[in-house]
Amino acid sequence: MEIMKNVIIIILVSILSFLIIKQEDDPTQKTPIDYVNYSNSIIDFKHAAKIGTKSVVHVTALKEEMQEYLYFDHFFGFYDHYQVPNHQYTSGSGVIVSEDGYIITNNHVIKGFNEVSISLYDGKEYLAKVIAADPSTDLALLKINEKNLNNLNFSNSDNVEVGEWVLAIGNPLNLNSTVTSGIVSAKARNINILQQEYAIESFIQTDAAVNPGNSGGALVNLNGELIGINTAIASTTGAYSGYSFAIPSNIVNKVYTDLLNYGIVQRAFLGIYIQEMNPKLAKELQINYTAGIYVNGYTANSNAESAGLRKGDIITKVDSIQVSSISELQEELMKKNPGMNVTLSVSRKGKIKEFVVKLTNKEGGIDIIKKS
Repeated sequence: MEIMKNVIIIILVSILSFLIIKQEDDPTQKTPIDYVNYSNSIIDFKHAAKIGTKSVVHVTALKEEMQEYLYFDHFFGFYDHYQVPNHQYTSGSGVIVSEDGYIITNNHVIKGFNEVSISLYDGKEYLAKVIAADPSTDLALLKINEKNLNNLNFSNSDNVEVGEWVLAIGNPLNLNSTVTSGIVSAKARNINILQQEYAIESFIQTDAAVNPGNSGGALVNLNGELIGINTAIASTTGAYSGYSFAIPSNIVNKVYTDLLNYGIVQRAFLGIYIQEMNPKLAKELQINYTAGIYVNGYTANSNAESAGLRKGDIITKVDSIQVSSISELQEELMKKNPGMNVTLSVSRKGKIKEFVVKLTNKEGGIDIIKKS
């Protein structure tokens, strides 16, 4: 009986071993890793990194202030004071946007500083002139006297998709030409960091590592095209902790063009007071929830009111572009100039209506505003 039991065990072990060996030898047998097909998904960052690093510069700024000290002269028995020069430095990044030396950076990198210097990827250094700045978007335009520079081309940031691979290029912690990778985590983020009247926040959120010194640097796609200017991080420590935010390239391009041509950004307005729709607001108003922008009132001489918009309307589209947040509405209007017409799709008592509205400047007119 004992012998028979041992024979059965040997037979079972043999069969099991045979099946395991056969499974290992069978090239068609799928293991968990086989479900991921890498053959057509090779991600190559080298091309974008090569283009981007040549077009991203190191921005340093200096200001000198006289610091006053008070001391007591024990010999003569009176107080006196003396002054000592105090030098303050800051650094960040910038992006060459034209071959003749125009550079975009963040306003907060150079604001309040007297002297701005630029270092190219190859180490060449230049003094830069601040052409103009726009605190409402945290962008500034610089100029250096040089030709035939490597500039980045603007991509259409409307076409950027969540999940898309991107590279962040800059000079974090004074580490020149640093490249990090990540994906687009979200679009049209408002994180309430720009404490300015008429501030525009519609950031591209990414998980590419960004640290102090990256501000003003480039966010590029895998073609090496500019899709954003790295501006902020979400952190409780001041260092990267998982999320960073970039100004979309369409906004950057508009600000660059306006600062270059007019010295001030041409902002377009609808002439309405708004709230972002959400289920809680819909419940308070006792209406069915519809994603969009609730019209809560009008400014004086509002073109939107004249065009037919009414309090209680919910704006759902601007020129066929879906808008479900104030950030998205602001981003679409930021692309326009005063005097342009936009077509608004609104939901009114469950029905969709369209209205053509002529945009105005902040003063209610349609003229270009010059820098004073």
